[in-house]
Amino acid sequence: MANQEQTLKAFAVQLFQIDAIKFGEFKTKVGLMTPVYCDLRVIVSYPDVMKTLANLLEQQIKDITNVDIICGVPYTALPIATAVSLNTGLPMVMRRKEAKDYGTRKLIEGVFKEGDKCLIVEDVVTSGSSILETVKDLQNEGIKCSDAIVLLNREQGGANILKNNGINMHALLTLSQLISYLIEAKCIDVATNEKVKQYLAENQVKDAVLPAINRLKLSYQERAKLTKNVVAEKLFQIMSTKQTNLCLAADVTVASDLLNLAEQVGPYICALKTHIDIIEDFSSNLLSPLKEIAHRHNFLLFEDRKFADIGKTVELQFSKGIHLISSWASLVTAHSLLGKGVLDGIKAASLDSCGVFLLAETSAAGSLITESYTKSTVKLASDYPQLVAGIVCQNNLFLDNPGLIQLTPGVNINKTSDNMGQQYNSPEFVVGKKGADIAVVGRGITEAKDPVETAKLYRNLLWEAYTMRLK
Repeated sequence: MANQEQTLKAFAVQLFQIDAIKFGEFKTKVGLMTPVYCDLRVIVSYPDVMKTLANLLEQQIKDITNVDIICGVPYTALPIATAVSLNTGLPMVMRRKEAKDYGTRKLIEGVFKEGDKCLIVEDVVTSGSSILETVKDLQNEGIKCSDAIVLLNREQGGANILKNNGINMHALLTLSQLISYLIEAKCIDVATNEKVKQYLAENQVKDAVLPAINRLKLSYQERAKLTKNVVAEKLFQIMSTKQTNLCLAADVTVASDLLNLAEQVGPYICALKTHIDIIEDFSSNLLSPLKEIAHRHNFLLFEDRKFADIGKTVELQFSKGIHLISSWASLVTAHSLLGKGVLDGIKAASLDSCGVFLLAETSAAGSLITESYTKSTVKLASDYPQLVAGIVCQNNLFLDNPGLIQLTPGVNINKTSDNMGQQYNSPEFVVGKKGADIAVVGRGITEAKDPVETAKLYRNLLWEAYTMRLK
């Protein structure tokens, strides 16, 4: 034990000598002014100091049980975690601060399995917010987190905040301990110690403020990198490239009318929403030219089937019958009424990638959908990130999930309602006020005297509302 303390004292002096510990006036990550600043990034340039740190942390880890993997908080703690992994033999995973825009788009890299217990490695803790950010992403992958080991506890409330969030913090050094070692080694004077003590007494952090993710302030291009659904990623890219967030509801009953409409407005839309079962002269011959038009004008085909049955029936409805929806529709809608079986059925029948929009709210007056049902639907969407592209709703239900797309129907610049319960809102209102990423326009375009010019008008109004939202 005495040897351990002597090593710690020598290590504290090393940190001071390499300027990893500075004294003056500095601003911390949480915005507080501090007379002492810990710039531990410089440790990577001193292998002997890094080795000492790894040895000290290895000894500390022996008191923490049942650790399967370790993860360093990006980015300063990544080399520290790597050194610890090499010393202890514990496998390491890495958390990205943002998803990559190619390959698997993973936030957590490395080999792990659901239920693994992960030890978080961090350099300095003030509020604990960086650790909590990392824990959140790890837990989203099914990894358990209950302990964090840190080089330095600044003693400003982070340990209590982490404890309140289920994380036990194990610190190699406290700031007070570090200061006492430096005084003993005559690196700093007593006056500096008093200044630091006063600072600690007056600057306690009560809550860890996690940076808010506001999807409404992220561009479609940025959000394409964050979604886990490949169809949603493609849709974001189409919206960004074509500068359109207009989805046309093509509720026509004649096959030739559907093809003509798709051809005419195709350049101005990101998706064409169909009710294929209302086509009176439907035949499989319709599907090939419809797909060709969609490919040429770069929009997605979207069948508004609203699947709502047991999983096996949904699987058959999606892939069998005369409409063969799975063979041509990149997007479909579904109710969450029967739970996850609906999504399992669609997933089982997907011939290729598919994106599902879950119906959480409707534009119909007198809907029986309850607030509880809506919340459960959004939760179900988060449980199937690889399959669910977004939510059909009238309000901003998921501000902090930029990978999901809000699809809002019932947009019309000339009407507020019809005689069958349909409620309409303006493009500016649904995008700017209610959080829509894509607005669905139907009769406002299909019944217009000039559908092409009207589609252009809606496209421009919706895109302007989106660009204003980003400011």
